Amino acid sequence: MSDRYAVIGRPINHTKSPLIHGLFAEASGQALEYGAIEGGLDDFETQVLHFRRDGGRGMNITAPFKLRAFELADRRSERAQLARAANALKFEDGRILAENFDGIGLLRDIEENLGEPLRDTRVLMLGAGGAVRGALLPFLQAGPRELVIANRDMAKALTLRNELNHPRLRISRYEELEGLGFDIVVNATSASLTGELPPLPKGVLAETRLAYELAYGKGLTPFLRMAKAQGVARMADGVGMLVEQAAEAFAWWRGVRPETRGVIDRLTIALE
Repeated sequence: MSDRYAVIGRPINHTKSPLIHGLFAEASGQALEYGAIEGGLDDFETQVLHFRRDGGRGMNITAPFKLRAFELADRRSERAQLARAANALKFEDGRILAENFDGIGLLRDIEENLGEPLRDTRVLMLGAGGAVRGALLPFLQAGPRELVIANRDMAKALTLRNELNHPRLRISRYEELEGLGFDIVVNATSASLTGELPPLPKGVLAETRLAYELAYGKGLTPFLRMAKAQGVARMADGVGMLVEQAAEAFAWWRGVRPETRGVIDRLTIALE
């Protein structure tokens, strides 16, 4: 009998996780079953516990349950603790272990797949939600010269800065970015999901080498259109992050890290 894994979220019909993990299992010779579960707003925790009781070995967690998965866990990694959210659970020795691979998946996509190391760069992250929380620790460990978080809600951004207390991390209002330049800009706001733009000052992307949109499969989002108009040399969406964080979870569960390039190529939609 194959080991059982699943992704849980709401809604879940759009998920690529069963395809991704199926390709990983096939390529690495791992015997496993991977399904998708529509999470219930009232009984998420019960669903997770039932999946574990019925022999499940681990789960990926997607919106809107990452915080609740974090709270459900018995043990949490440093990355999960900083993000206060979990995107992967492992059931081991009667305990629920929580991890957050979103940030390390994003970092690996930028540095390894796109060939843009963060060391000694100026990085701007737009937003201060869970995705930014998950990315902060691995991003700062990569050694940027400066990492700036820009957000409408300064109290939320200030909380992040105070929690991490890192000398190369600072926060900014959008309007305070006027006249500044950044090597890498990551849009982690929800603006692209609603067809809107983050309120960036005109020309803030003029010196940018890489504009990265966390949303994926949407072609040229408003943020990427802005980047293109300002002459950004390279643009990417979050499909690479999606695959890389899945590979981290697969390796955590199975002890084997799968190759990701072919899967990324299969899922990539042209930015046009």
